[in-house]
Order: sequence, then C-alpha cells, then structure tokens
Amino acid sequence: MPRRIAVVGNAPGLGPHAGAIDTADWVIRFNNAAGFGAEAGRRVTHLCLLNFGGQAAEWLEDPGFIRRPVVQAAGGFVLPIHPGPEALADPLPVATRRRAPGDHDWTPELAAALAPLARPVWLMPGEWEEDCRRLLAAGGAPARDGAASADRDEGDASPAPSSGFLVVRRLVEAPELQDVAIDCYGFGFAGWEGHAWDAERRWFEDRAAEGRLRLHVPDGASAEARCLESA
Repeated sequence: MPRRIAVVGNAPGLGPHAGAIDTADWVIRFNNAAGFGAEAGRRVTHLCLLNFGGQAAEWLEDPGFIRRPVVQAAGGFVLPIHPGPEALADPLPVATRRRAPGDHDWTPELAAALAPLARPVWLMPGEWEEDCRRLLAAGGAPARDGAASADRDEGDASPAPSSGFLVVRRLVEAPELQDVAIDCYGFGFAGWEGHAWDAERRWFEDRAAEGRLRLHVPDGASAEARCLESA
C-alpha cells in the first residue's frame, strides 16, 4: 500500500517538484505526460491513457508509440473510460463496445498495442465516468441525499470529466487509500472546452480544504490558488 501518491497533470509551469514527484510510492501521469524526464520527474508507476477518441487513434497510428520514453517507463496502464457495462472480464473484450457519435472506442486496440510490454492494464469501473459526469453537472458537489441527475435522459448533454478528475476522485474516495497522502501537481484546469474546468477546480479545492489532497498549483496561478498550496 502506498504512503504517498504523486498525480502529475500536464499544465505548463509545473515548478521545482521533480524530486518530490519521483520519491512518491506511486507516480501517476496522463497521456503524453508533458515534462516527463525533465521538470516533471522521471518515474511513472501508472500511465493513464485516454482510450476513446482522436488521441488514442493517433497513438495507434504511430508505430513508435510503445517506444516512447514515458510508455517504456510505465509500470502499468490505466484506461479511464469503460467501454460498456458488460465489458468486465480480463482480457478486455472486443464485444459490447460503447460508441458515442464521433467518440470511437479504442479500448481493445490500445490494450493489444500495449500487450508486448507485458505490463498490467487496468480499466476503470463501468459506471465511474457517468457518475463523475453527474457530479460535474451539479457543479462539482454531490447532490443531497444522492439526488443527482441520475434520471437524466441519455441524450442530455453533460460535461466530460478529464482523465485527471476521473483518476484523482477515484483515489480520494477509495476506502483503502484514506490514510494515503495525495499530492497533485500540474493541474491548471484549462484546455479542451468539453471539460467542466470550473466544476473540476471547485472539487479539487474542496478536497484540498478538507485535507484529502494537496494541490501544488502551476507557476502563474492566482494568489487565491496559491493559498491552497500553502494551506
């Protein structure tokens, strides 16, 4: 069981945290892992790779993908979007693959591409992404008495959680990790417009205020945000 987990986002201006990152028991990074091997440190125990959409397609088209330094260094891989409610078995099945319009599921192909590395591939639970969508649609705070928008229509728009949000919320709420220190670096809460950055920021700030995680804000962040790091 880890004593300290470093979760490293991809925002620029990470700051001088490479030493603290590399001495954590778990070091979790995302996708192309900006700054890996430099200001963001050189260790990675878990590499989270988005398994839906265009980014995954680009990786699969690159014959050198699994030779990238961060992929080679990873102790294992986390695929954050579950392909369907019945896809629970290991190895990852090709059947029961969810395909939203314009959002292709590359879960089996990505798992197959990583297989030559002989490292673990973990898949997040089937309902996790949808539960995170509901939480973010409520502004980043759980609804009272569990009355989140669970009854919304499938066609209703809801914010897509970032990979960082999916992973950090999972860590924070895992019963076996309640006594583990979680340090979050390189989270700038900006980027692709499909993410609910304001709601994600509020959730992170609330968990930091509770002492459940430590948010090390990137260079150039506001004075208000820097208060969270020093709290």
